[in-house]
Amino acid sequence: MPRWKALPAGLHPQVRHLVVRLRGLKDRGELSTRQLAVKTGYSARSWQRYLNGGSLPPREAVEAMARVGGENPTRLLALHEIAAERWAEGHVVTADAPGSGPEDTPAAPSHPPTERQPYGRRLRAGIAAGAVALVLSVSAALLLAVRLADARAELADRAGSVAVPATVSESLIPVVYSCRPEQRDGRWYAGHSSTTDTILAYTHMGPEVAEAQCLMRRAGISPGDIDGIFGPQTQRAVERIQTRDGLVVDGVIGPHTWQSLRGAAPK
Repeated sequence: MPRWKALPAGLHPQVRHLVVRLRGLKDRGELSTRQLAVKTGYSARSWQRYLNGGSLPPREAVEAMARVGGENPTRLLALHEIAAERWAEGHVVTADAPGSGPEDTPAAPSHPPTERQPYGRRLRAGIAAGAVALVLSVSAALLLAVRLADARAELADRAGSVAVPATVSESLIPVVYSCRPEQRDGRWYAGHSSTTDTILAYTHMGPEVAEAQCLMRRAGISPGDIDGIFGPQTQRAVERIQTRDGLVVDGVIGPHTWQSLRGAAPK
């Protein structure tokens, strides 16, 4: 008769009773775990776990053991049902399929999952979602900045040596400008820029745009909000100024349009 290892100290008595009965059937038949594997379809290593209290045998394995040991399986299966309930109270039951299981080392007893695990999964999911949202927002901001930079570069190529605005969307935070029009030396100024040749066009942003918007409003043509953003309304107002004063209508503020804005009287 083989010398059995002591069963785990924390094993429930009902589980212990089942394991002892299974050990007795194995001893009665004088079977090795390899012989049990052949006769039952469950691996030798699985039987080592079952018989040492490391894993609860599935119902089918218990029934196969009863058949091999020549015992009526009814009482043994009833004992297994009770043992399974007790095992579930303190273990995560992992049933082995016939012929499965490693053949080198026994599996350690499993333990019940703690209540922190679902929270941890939710936390990791939340962090992942936040990271994705952050990446998307940064990507959108970079895309807008690249488009504005491309527009500025294109205008610089067109303007040649003429100055371009120093502020082109360094900040995406909306700014509200106030208009303080005053006339000096026959020219109008609104308090945001004194430029007369800076090229301004669609997508430009900054105080130079606010200066032009204030001067358009002074001239009686509304550019929309005085926000320093060269948007569709501002572009349409520029075209109206150019049409009114007989300039090339291109929606771009250049030296000639600045001259018109700073020197033309309201009509």
